[in-house]
Amino acid sequence: MKKTFLKVSALALLALTAAGCGQPTSNGQLIGDQTRMNYRAPLPIGMVFVPSGTFKMGASDEDIRGRNDATIHTVQVAGFYMDATEVSNQEYRQFTNWVRDSIANTILGNFKDLPDGRQVLDNKRINWKDPELQDQLTQMYVPAELSGWGEKRVDAKGLKYHYTSFDYNAAAMHPTESEIKFVNDFVVPIYPDTTVWVRQFNYAYNEPIARQYFWFQGFNRYPVVGVNWKQTKAFCDWRTRYWQSDREKQKFYFEGRFRLPSEQEWEYAARGGRNESPYPWGGPYIINKKGCYLANFKPQRGNYSADGGLYTVPVDWYAANDYGLKNMSGNVSEWTESAFFGGSYNQQADINPLVIYNVQANEARDKPYLARKVVRGGSWRDVSYYLQVSTRDYEYQDTSKAYIGFRCVYTQIAPALTNRRPIR
Repeated sequence: MKKTFLKVSALALLALTAAGCGQPTSNGQLIGDQTRMNYRAPLPIGMVFVPSGTFKMGASDEDIRGRNDATIHTVQVAGFYMDATEVSNQEYRQFTNWVRDSIANTILGNFKDLPDGRQVLDNKRINWKDPELQDQLTQMYVPAELSGWGEKRVDAKGLKYHYTSFDYNAAAMHPTESEIKFVNDFVVPIYPDTTVWVRQFNYAYNEPIARQYFWFQGFNRYPVVGVNWKQTKAFCDWRTRYWQSDREKQKFYFEGRFRLPSEQEWEYAARGGRNESPYPWGGPYIINKKGCYLANFKPQRGNYSADGGLYTVPVDWYAANDYGLKNMSGNVSEWTESAFFGGSYNQQADINPLVIYNVQANEARDKPYLARKVVRGGSWRDVSYYLQVSTRDYEYQDTSKAYIGFRCVYTQIAPALTNRRPIR
């Protein structure tokens, strides 16, 4: 009986190894799972790769103001892609235009049927100059008689992006609870607050820049401002889904998500491999040997235009650091993912540290300090102290400023764990 059992088992094994027309056979050897295709990670356009590494994070001994809040410590960071420049007006308008068109297509009932019977939105480009379409989309407009400009205009306040996000960290901490409890729902007004140019500068004539800065093509390559932290998060979600949708149409794999950098990732990238230097270009000076300023900030005793820009400048001005990143110091400060707490450096992990706190409306009201998010890099209105890569600052997550923008990062974890650039 035992001999017969062995004979049947051997025949079964032979059949298994020979099965699968066109599939490689194992010949009884360990060859790995053959049901998955080989994978080459995609290259995000406009981003540069920051390799994995270790650096000394924190304020120098000469920084009396920051040394207690940003103590020097060693941090390890996994590699990631980062936008080579700050997100520009032109890039952010792609987001607002997509949201505007998707709302219009929803109102017009432009849906398409999928093979599985589901219906999805067919987000077509809308011709906003078509009078017939304007009549069908009346609810999206502010009537001329109610508009301060005397003409019918799309109501920018009505452009809202709706998305859901799964809180993986909370779910991991409560593995016995239903995953649906950790799905968060967000509805975010996404149009930048263009009035920041007027509200934040009293007794100044900034109306022309307020009216033109975001939409006029002359400012295409300037950094978007007037966006709060919640809006940058919505942009990252849209950017992820927008790219993922295209790759799925082509039946390509997709990994990772666009997001804001952590405070640690931002400083590591800004240093550009110069571990002991105060600025992205090295230092200790903020001008080169020709006497030219190396960033857009507030030089001397408030001579804003001495560095070449009265306000912001195009995102690709000034030389890149050794990682290929431009304007990591100056031009506009940048939102990060990290929550701001004094002394938080002493409570973090030393590998990919991140302090986060997602603040709800009632918490922001009762405990406003919980809504503080770290901003980095200094801006066109800041003195040189804020250009230092170790300098910490913060702003409240629901506020927008004329001097705060952002850039995204994107992690492909498999190639990131090696200290080499991905092979293309």
